[in-house]
Amino acid sequence: MSTDDDVVGELSDGIQVELFHPDTDRKAGDTNVRKWGVDVHPKVFPLSCLVIACFVGLTLAFRAQAAAVFDAVQTAISATAGWFYILSVNVFIVAILYFAFSKYGSIRLGGVEAETEFSDFAWMAMLFSAGMGIGLMFFSVAEPIFHYGAVPPFFEGVESGTAAASGAAMATTYFHWGLHPWAIYGLVGLGLAFFSFNRGLPLTFRSIFWPLLGDRIYGWTGHVIDVLSVMATLFGLSTSLGIGVQQINAGVNVLSRQFLPVTVPQTIGVQIVLIGFITAIATLSVAAGLDGGVRRLSELNLYLMVALLALMLVLGPTLFLLGTFVSSIGTYVGVLPELAFWTETAGGTTWQSGWTIFYWGWWISWSPFVGMFIARISKGRTVREFVLSVLLLPSLFSFFWMSVFGGSALFVELETPGTLVDAVDADVATALFEMFSFFPLTALLSVLGVVLVVTFFVTSSDSGSLVIDHLTSGGKHDAPVAQRIFWAVIEGVIAAVLLVGGGLGALQTASITTGLPFAVVLLLMCYTVYLGLDREHEIMESEEFAEWLERIEARDAAALAADDVPTEHRDSGDSASVDG
Repeated sequence: MSTDDDVVGELSDGIQVELFHPDTDRKAGDTNVRKWGVDVHPKVFPLSCLVIACFVGLTLAFRAQAAAVFDAVQTAISATAGWFYILSVNVFIVAILYFAFSKYGSIRLGGVEAETEFSDFAWMAMLFSAGMGIGLMFFSVAEPIFHYGAVPPFFEGVESGTAAASGAAMATTYFHWGLHPWAIYGLVGLGLAFFSFNRGLPLTFRSIFWPLLGDRIYGWTGHVIDVLSVMATLFGLSTSLGIGVQQINAGVNVLSRQFLPVTVPQTIGVQIVLIGFITAIATLSVAAGLDGGVRRLSELNLYLMVALLALMLVLGPTLFLLGTFVSSIGTYVGVLPELAFWTETAGGTTWQSGWTIFYWGWWISWSPFVGMFIARISKGRTVREFVLSVLLLPSLFSFFWMSVFGGSALFVELETPGTLVDAVDADVATALFEMFSFFPLTALLSVLGVVLVVTFFVTSSDSGSLVIDHLTSGGKHDAPVAQRIFWAVIEGVIAAVLLVGGGLGALQTASITTGLPFAVVLLLMCYTVYLGLDREHEIMESEEFAEWLERIEARDAAALAADDVPTEHRDSGDSASVDG
């Protein structure tokens, strides 16, 4: 016999499908190939593999020319499309703030009664681990020191190596690691979560374009969008993995010089071996699944980050660091309106190509990966809660992190001019460990730093494998584990090939190149997300939806009244009913 809760629950599900889901019989993965233990989309999977195979083959076959080609491509894109990157990212931040503070902010991802899958702590831990953990480790010392030694052209008149230069350096670092990248991630995550959870469409990029394409998202237009998403994710993620393994190699080199009889050199060969070793660890985490592997490692990451941050804050110049944090926020807020739209047009794009354009391309190419991952873990949260949490909390944490590590490096540089500037110029990957050498407990700090980069490498690889598997399996949530392991291996292969083909320059070019066409996709997505949210709000104002809410409120009131009846009264009532 069904209860009132069952009846209302069935009504809830029925209304959700009837009113909110699109009129289509298509299901996630309904045309998939299911053979030999795999479950893959018949077009997206083979096309993605073909493009990857061509890239790997050409890069290895023309290794001598690869670096020059990568450099030429990066220069050309920066010179001709730098303005487009700058404008696009500002459009993204305006769009996501509009969604949060407009009438759409109260819409819940997953429906009115959707519940959160993860605790706030676990959710935030996974946001940090997926977002930019490796980059924070790599650039937290290197970027402020670089800008201190060579002040960005935007700050015309500020002399390098001065106190004013340190303020300009921190403000520029905040700009690259704060609101703008997280606005990109938040926009993509919001769109994917909404069309998957509220519309019942596959968790792939093609679903975001349902308001414009309808059932055509299941045709070649949708296939191209998903293949482009796979490529952007792979190259953006491989950039991070390549940067991470360079820093791991630098840390192991420093530690081996100090504590081992044999020094581990910093070479491409060693870095490829490290990629293989850490990718093997990542496959074990992938096999454990989202909750058992990624969530636990993400929480471990957060604990390690807090431990390293606290140690550096205590061992470093504490008052100087706290002052740097506060003053840098002031400088950042003051210059943000102008800096956000500044282009290096008058003096060429040399500086902006290597920094802002690279970052914007990197964040955009990472957005399918991070956006889909945070969409996957964000069901049950309102649009406003989602946007403000994703936009503000990671940004503030990044600001504080950069202030502690970058501020410590600037303190060392102000005390002993030229020390870290020369180290960064010589090898960016060693900057963090060179800075550690000026403070107590150097070995402990270095070990923690290496372990943290390794765990970030593993969780990034895990999360990326999960996302690419969604894309290449037609949006299915339960594809075979072997497919995620396959993609974890491919990510390591791409990172290794990029290092072989041109090192850090190749990694930067990969991000900028894949990010450019995807920026166009994201601009269109701003409009489709608006259409989707507007339709959702219209339905929520309808009479049918109001009737459904009344039924739910009646159910909740009845349940509350039943809880208020004393146990003995309920028992006697039950007994009387039975006796009668």
